[in-house]
Amino acid sequence: MTGTGPTPPRIRVLIADDQPLVRRGLSLILSPDPSFEVVGEAENGARAVTLARRLLPDVVVMDIRMPVLDGVDATAELAATVPGCRVLALSTFDLDEYVVGALRAGAYGFLPKDSSPEELGAAIRTVHAGEAAVAPRLLTRLISTYVRTPRDARPTPTGLGDLTPREVAVWRLMATGLDNAGIALDLDISLSTVKNHITSIFDKLAVRDRAQAVIAAYESGLVTARAAAGGPPGDGRV
Repeated sequence: MTGTGPTPPRIRVLIADDQPLVRRGLSLILSPDPSFEVVGEAENGARAVTLARRLLPDVVVMDIRMPVLDGVDATAELAATVPGCRVLALSTFDLDEYVVGALRAGAYGFLPKDSSPEELGAAIRTVHAGEAAVAPRLLTRLISTYVRTPRDARPTPTGLGDLTPREVAVWRLMATGLDNAGIALDLDISLSTVKNHITSIFDKLAVRDRAQAVIAAYESGLVTARAAAGGPPGDGRV
């Protein structure tokens, strides 16, 4: 008789949203799935931080706009005090500068509230695995709103001078919405080479993931909102 092997531990999820019906709805979506365990619900960012420190969830599904402490500040607190906890930001609005703020504060991904239950589950699993759950094309639209602020009002990323010309080319294509396969095709290099370049870019820019690298590209002036809007075609998957 062949064994099925040990059952993987469930992903512990904390839900933070100021609307009771939304919290309950998200919980009802996730609870029947044996791979998830909803460990708590919070009605504002401050409560989310308090519960996360006590319950140590794997993922916090965090509404961005909440009273007392908004999702951006709550994400920053969690990144500083509960580093093992990863945040998936939620927003009613696709073009929401608060979402970019949350990604810069340490969120691992963003999901619109009109996403399907399947998309929610997939995003939580992706974030739990330590990867960015943000489609590049959606991210560029979000940043298009954010970068309307004057250039001198935005921080300048570090490590720009350490990038090689090829790394800059990879970074630019990443920021305009291409996935790894698209970058490899555009530059006529292998997929593994693209991945190596991206790892080096993350290290030199001191960013954690693709989402933060794209934001850094806008902050540095490497790409502009207009360039992203007319960027190369792609399916938008990370």
